[in-house]
This record gives sequence, structure tokens and C-alpha cells, in this order.
Amino acid sequence: MTNTPANDQWLQHRAQELILIDQLKRVERFNGRAAMLGIVIGIATEALTGAGIAHQIGLGALVDGYAACRTQFLPFCF
Repeated sequence: MTNTPANDQWLQHRAQELILIDQLKRVERFNGRAAMLGIVIGIATEALTGAGIAHQIGLGALVDGYAACRTQFLPFCF
């Protein structure tokens, strides 16, 4: 089998696809590990301080407002 320009071009394109797929797998693996680490750190901080993850990232007022609405401490709920 001889290498024709079309065959060489196809091989180069396929090699590029395989490289991109490999890079995507590595990036997604890193993102997953970073997310798992963030959750573990958030849970550990919650256990140590008593402040929930929503309070740690600044959404505590929103969570507290929802809790107040659910317990009917507010005259109106959205």
C-alpha cells in the first residue's frame, strides 16, 4: 500500500483527534478531582466551624431566607 496525499491527510487528522481526546480526558479527570477535593474541604470546614457550605461561599442569607419562608416566619414567600 502506498501513501497517497489523501491517506496522509486522513492519518494526520486522525492523529490530531486522538491527541485532543487524550487531552480532554486528562482535563476532565483533573476537574473531577478538583471538584471532589473542594467538596471534601467544604464538608471538613462545616464539621469544624458549624457553618454550612452555602454560608461558606456567601449564600447564607439566601438559605436562611428560604428556611424562614418554609417555617412561616415571613408573612410572604417568593
